[in-house]
Amino acid sequence: MGEGGRNSDMTRGWIAVVAGALHGPDGRWLMQRRPEGKHHAGLWEFPGGKVEGSEMPAQSLCRELREELGINCRADALSPCGFAETGDTGANPPIVILLYIVNDWEGDPQALEGGTVGWFTPAEALALPKPPLDIALAQRLFENIENSSKTPCQA
Repeated sequence: MGEGGRNSDMTRGWIAVVAGALHGPDGRWLMQRRPEGKHHAGLWEFPGGKVEGSEMPAQSLCRELREELGINCRADALSPCGFAETGDTGANPPIVILLYIVNDWEGDPQALEGGTVGWFTPAEALALPKPPLDIALAQRLFENIENSSKTPCQA
């Protein structure tokens, strides 16, 4: 824990990131294309972003989805699904992405920060060019769906 009980990036030594797998009523999944000028520009990813300050991950994801897509969701309506992490290369702080399934939200998702959003079947989403961690997250998410007769990532 950092000073005052806060867990900061500097004391933690790694960056916590959250991502949302929005699952539409038609069974398709939302992916967001990164805008030009950003790291991984043109690649598709699950929307989300960095966990800030003393936020809990689910609260952070709700904030990020509001900022990026203009939708509202409740933290207690998110289902934790899995994670992916970079190796500790020493060059940059490692990143850990926590993936949540989002089945319920208010509003129509739009790309408010540039880029594009689209809805895809699992096969289509797997075929999209993605950053390495989103490749791992998509494979785990859709593997869980294929291997389970219940909602993915639920116990």
